[in-house]
Amino acid sequence: MVFSFFKKKKKKSLHTIAFYNLENLFDTVDDPDTLDDDFTPKGFKKWTPKRYKKKIFKLANTISKIGLESAERAPALVGIAEVENASVIEDLINADPLKDTDYGYVHYDSPDERGIDTGLLYQKEFFEVLFSEPIPLLVYNEEGIRDTTRDILYVYGKLNGETVHVFVNHWPSRRDGEVKTDYKRIEAAKTIRLKMAEIEKEYHDPNYIIMGDFNDNPDSKSIQSLINDSGLYNPMEKLRSPQRGSANYRRSWSMFDQIIVSHNFFNYEKGTHSFAHANIFDAHLLTEWKGKYKGTPYRTYLGRKYVGGYSDHFPVYIQLKYID
Repeated sequence: MVFSFFKKKKKKSLHTIAFYNLENLFDTVDDPDTLDDDFTPKGFKKWTPKRYKKKIFKLANTISKIGLESAERAPALVGIAEVENASVIEDLINADPLKDTDYGYVHYDSPDERGIDTGLLYQKEFFEVLFSEPIPLLVYNEEGIRDTTRDILYVYGKLNGETVHVFVNHWPSRRDGEVKTDYKRIEAAKTIRLKMAEIEKEYHDPNYIIMGDFNDNPDSKSIQSLINDSGLYNPMEKLRSPQRGSANYRRSWSMFDQIIVSHNFFNYEKGTHSFAHANIFDAHLLTEWKGKYKGTPYRTYLGRKYVGGYSDHFPVYIQLKYID
């Protein structure tokens, strides 16, 4: 009898799905069609090629580590926000920490006046894009003038052969006040619900992954209107606490960055992906290490002051287990 001393290596079945607001990932070139003058070498933020390359490396290094401890590889999908154009995304996925991962990406220029967009990175080994489009978010001010905010990115594809419908969002900000701008984010939720209704006419029991910086918390009216009666589950509700969140403003934590999934990720059937867990990637290297902002995201700028960090948001992620 021959005994083998080598066990067959167990196939890795965990796949990380992440979202990361990259905090103003602009190149250093002035685009005459957008309000990007601040992020140029002569702009008031003195955004130089050296600072740009440093930020690119830090963000790429962060993405490579999200969920790595349990999944043992970089995320299969990464939704990103606040990227200026396709060029910065290419620089990001070609930076040293990610260049061997073979990421593709989906991106469309949006009508945002600052020129910041959303995008989706995907590992070609695990995900195949079948269709994608930008969904315009049509919101208007009191004078009836359109607020040219970010589109919602929709991507339909196959994750390890299973079809999924992915939405990447960066909803209108609260800059003019939470209550005053609430209707814009409610309209964003309505826009997704309408797209879901359209999808459900064509696909039976579709798998949804809805991620983004929603500029609202899980208990906000907009998020609740998206989830109510739609068969969606928001694992980020349980992550937020007074001591923890994805962003921090005036020493108060928010959970604006979220990944919401459909309930069919809890079916645990063979040949499908099932929800394993969710978390905030708030590793020590991404935080302020000392001072009054200790423990909060180590950002690139603090007002006008360059501090050389990563982003003013922590990435968030979920992990799905693929069942053979």
